Amino acid sequence: MSESEDRPRDGGLVARSVEEFVAQLRGFTDRATRLAAGAVPSGLSLPRLPSPPGAMSAAQVRSIAASVKAQRQLIEGLVGQLQAFDEQLAVFERILDPLVEWSSTWARLEESFADVVRRSPTDPGPQDS
Repeated sequence: MSESEDRPRDGGLVARSVEEFVAQLRGFTDRATRLAAGAVPSGLSLPRLPSPPGAMSAAQVRSIAASVKAQRQLIEGLVGQLQAFDEQLAVFERILDPLVEWSSTWARLEESFADVVRRSPTDPGPQDS
């Protein structure tokens, strides 16, 4: 037997296995629906499952995967924004350092002038001693 002869058989086996799984799943959901129908008050009906039920699951998984991807892209964008903001803060911090030093120097200068202005003219200054 060659490889090409094995492939159709394997493909058929997989397709048959999937069909059996879907049939078992459908049978299970039918039984579960019948059991639940007895527990549901009259007048209410349970929603019908789409056919085939596997398609709904695949669509849900695709939706979840798309949502996760979108959230990761959002986080990536936020990380970029935070990095830019951090760089701006670093520049602002470098600008503030000399201003803090300058304002401290200015405050000391004002304090020394305030001492001179606060002295009364009758107080002997350092040069009058």
